Amino acid sequence: MPRKPLADLTILVVEDHDDARRYIKIFLRQLGANVIEARNAIEGLDAIKTHHPTLVLSDIAMPGGGGFELLREIRAFERGGERAVPVIAMTALVSSADRQRILDAGFRAYLRKPFTPDRLLETIQSVLTD
Repeated sequence: MPRKPLADLTILVVEDHDDARRYIKIFLRQLGANVIEARNAIEGLDAIKTHHPTLVLSDIAMPGGGGFELLREIRAFERGGERAVPVIAMTALVSSADRQRILDAGFRAYLRKPFTPDRLLETIQSVLTD
């Protein structure tokens, strides 16, 4: 049986839209990942502290604290001795200024919504091999 490309990875998906979060979870699990879900930045930070994921996929615009706030909190938590977890932004923001702001904030990559499953896998693999 062929090895699944995301086997042995724990991926945190922080997304406020239930359907999007569910479809991403299903796809990643089919590829072997252990998937943790969070609906907002507060739940996402709790999940970081509890599960220590390999990678985080985070929506940018969420009620109750968006992806930028989550990234700042993750990095502050890591300064306490935790390792730097790569965070990929998922967003419908489309301008080159938006993209640059996302990358300047410290996100390792940027996925423009809507994205294909193949693009999601490609982005995850490129971030983990950097």
